[in-house]
Amino acid sequence: MWFLYALTVVAGLANAIQPGQNATLAKSLGLPITAGLITLLVSTTALLVGGFATGKLVVPNAQQITAVPWWAWAGGLLSVLLILAQLYASPAIGAASFLGIIVTVGVCASIAFDHFGLIGFPVHPASLWRVLGAVLMVVGVGLVAVF
Repeated sequence: MWFLYALTVVAGLANAIQPGQNATLAKSLGLPITAGLITLLVSTTALLVGGFATGKLVVPNAQQITAVPWWAWAGGLLSVLLILAQLYASPAIGAASFLGIIVTVGVCASIAFDHFGLIGFPVHPASLWRVLGAVLMVVGVGLVAVF
């Protein structure tokens, strides 16, 4: 289990670094959409290499494909939205405001997803303390954005 927490910490660090990398790529090329496509191609290549190297890259069968809920196929579209925000918004509003907003909105939405058991998550009630934590995050991001 510790490995999963360590992986999450490293992913959080990557989440803070990636907007700057992507925005710099877009600025250097002068082509934001091309930079976004390059980012996705690098991601795809990394997943292919990692999947082949570990032997975990398997083509799903028809039964597996049809068992997937329709909305689960849209994850790639949401990745594009995140990359576009990194390319256009992060340079304009700064790293701290950008990441603070991304994380805070994610936590607030996740509390609702957990509370109602949406998009595949088990029900985890939105207690007063969880909601208070989200409110404090909103206040914190507001302070970071203003100052």
